[in-house]
Amino acid sequence: MVRATTLPAAIRLLVLDVDGVLTDGRLYYGPRGEVLKVFHVLDGHGIREAQRAGIEVAVISGRDSAAVRRRCRDLGIRHVFQGVADKLPVFERLCRRLRILPIEAAIIGDDVPDVPMMQVVGLAFAVPDAHQAARRAADHTTSARGGRGAVREVCDLLCAASARRPRKSARKRR
Repeated sequence: MVRATTLPAAIRLLVLDVDGVLTDGRLYYGPRGEVLKVFHVLDGHGIREAQRAGIEVAVISGRDSAAVRRRCRDLGIRHVFQGVADKLPVFERLCRRLRILPIEAAIIGDDVPDVPMMQVVGLAFAVPDAHQAARRAADHTTSARGGRGAVREVCDLLCAASARRPRKSARKRR
């Protein structure tokens, strides 16, 4: 198990994959062809806590899904990129826009398309049932599985590490 005291306090951006990370990776097709996804409330609360701690949260996913748009809107995730085949250029553009260095970012991934981002961030996580390439690229593997609290686990660690971050002192009044 990773301890927050061993994590860098400088993480300012958390990037999430969706299928296999925010969900368990299974796709449910409804009778009219719609794709249904299941999200865990624990992960949602962790995302909100990370945002309150000053950590930007982004989603970069290979699939495009109305359910993901809705979940991200509900959670206040402003940086949502779907239908992305090559995730690294999108990640790099996001970092430039936010004025965040890649080393100040963390990612949770589970498959080969996530690996290029995992190789450039400051902190890379994989879920336990991730593809072996993603597990090899990860600095840490979560205890919880994708869609079952893995995101919450990472958010809790990042929030605890963030609490160690030195705060800017208030200006002295004249």
